[in-house]
Formats: sequence, C-alpha cells, structure tokens
Amino acid sequence: MPGNSPRKATRKPGTKKGAVVGSGGQRRKGLEGKGPTPKAKDRVGHPAARQAKAAANAAEADRKRRKSAESAPELVAGRNPVVECLRAQTPASALYVAQGVDIDDRVNESVRIAGDHGISVLEVSRAELDRLTGGALHQGLALQVPPYDYAHPDDLLQAAADSGEPPLLVALDGVTDPRNLGAVVRSAAAFGAHGVLLPQRRSASMTAVAWRTSAGAAARIRIAKATNLTRQLKEWAKEGLMIAGLDADGDTDIDGLHLAADPLVVVVGSEGRGLSRLVRETCDTRVSIPMAAGVESLNASVAGAVLLAEVARLRRVAGRV
Repeated sequence: MPGNSPRKATRKPGTKKGAVVGSGGQRRKGLEGKGPTPKAKDRVGHPAARQAKAAANAAEADRKRRKSAESAPELVAGRNPVVECLRAQTPASALYVAQGVDIDDRVNESVRIAGDHGISVLEVSRAELDRLTGGALHQGLALQVPPYDYAHPDDLLQAAADSGEPPLLVALDGVTDPRNLGAVVRSAAAFGAHGVLLPQRRSASMTAVAWRTSAGAAARIRIAKATNLTRQLKEWAKEGLMIAGLDADGDTDIDGLHLAADPLVVVVGSEGRGLSRLVRETCDTRVSIPMAAGVESLNASVAGAVLLAEVARLRRVAGRV
C-alpha cells in the first residue's frame, strides 16, 4: 500500500526527485477540497476586487475631506452677518476688508470692535476676497471664525429655564440646505425660541452659508446637535415638553394649536419628504398650515417661520389673559 511499504525509499537513477516509494501524503492532500470559491471582490487581481478597493479609497478620502472641512475655519461674509457676530463676541481670528470698499456705519463698527478685541484687520483686494469667500456676496467684508461650537441638547433647556419662560425649541428633521437652516435659525431667534436642535447625520451644518443666511442670528441663539433626533425628542417629552411636528397632512392647523403656551418643541421636516416616520410617530400633534387651493407646499424655512410666528402670537395672547 502506498505510503506503508517496508521497502527502503530509493531515487530513480539520474534524477534529483524525492523518494519513489509512497506519496508522502501528497495524494491525500490532492483529494482534499480547497473550500468555497472566494467572492469576486475578494480575489486578488479580479476587476471586482479593484473596483471595491477604489471605492474604499474614495470613501476614505471623502471622510478625510469632510473631517478637514469640519475643522477648518469658516468665513462669515456680508456686512450684517459680520457686525452681528462681532457684537455677539463670536470668537474670530481675522476681519477681511476689501480695498476701496464703500465705508458705512457697519464697516466702521466692525473695524472698531475687531480692533478692541485684538482681531487682525486685513485689507485685501476684492478679487482675493471673492476667492476666500467662494464668490459669496460679501459686500467687502468677511470674518474668519472657528468651526461652530455646538451646544449640548440639555443646554437648550437650561437657556429656557434661565429666561423664566416656558421652553420653546425648534428641531430640524433632515433639513440639508444650509440656506434653509440659516433662515430657520433667524426665525427662531426672531420669535423667541430658546434654541435649535440638529440631528448629527443627514442635516445641514452651521457653515458660512448658514451663518450669512441667519443674518448673524446664529450668534444670539444656541444650536445643538443630537446623535439621535427621535431619542432626544423622547427625552424632552419625559421632561414635560410637547412635540408639535409641522406636516402638510397634519391633524390640526395652526389656528387650533392649543399647545403654544406650553413647553413646546416645534419640529420642521426636510425640504422634500417632510417628517421622517419615527419622528412623526414621536410627535404629540402634527400641525398643518392652511393654504389656498392649487398652491404647492411652502419651503421648509418659510413654513417654520409661519408656525413660529403663530406660536409667538398665541403666547402673547395667553400672557395678556
């Protein structure tokens, strides 16, 4: 039997190959299976493997780019946003002023405040300021600020407690346009809200575009981020806040919002799909805005402003009763 022969192993004459008696176990190994065939993406040199590696490299590069962008300083452009940030003592490292800019009270005040707080005032060409601001309408003035310092959701409740008024908070569910975010922040500050809550993912952030659209209001109101929006809304509900979602198919309209004077969270949905399913199920009530027949739904920021204005009006009425 191969492999068990009592004969002494010998070599064939004129060859350097191994023993001629027995297989040395190679025959048995040859009969063993090699396991399942690897997937195409796991085979070295296979086109699918090259594509998978390229996709992974692109994802990693995008992650690094986003991380770098988040840690990079922002430029707030425009005279009103810049002067509002400086008045609110927003941390800043440089004030850029275009050469030959038309001087007005806002420019003078911006330069004066920057000088008083040790912020560098740099005079640059208009072309250079266009480049720095990415072509934004800067009106000859831009302020370099660090990445936005988001608050904790609990800080928004504390701000409401410090005001002595029933909490009024605004939460955004999937608003991805920074202009809409800035407009909602501006409306929230204008109508007495104590803070704005953003989800960690699938949401616009406080970029320079959002800063500019808020017209500096982002310097006067706290903005927080939640890892999970639905979970945070439930936590606030346990604290006694009512959750009112803005929904075109709501069960009540703004005229019948009897919760306005209570501790309240107003949730504004995304520009396209509105409220997500989980957030919709978390709401105590869903509010709609009556509109004329044949008119499409309002922009998210406009709808949010309408609802916040009505809440502010109802609170004033309740305060006079």
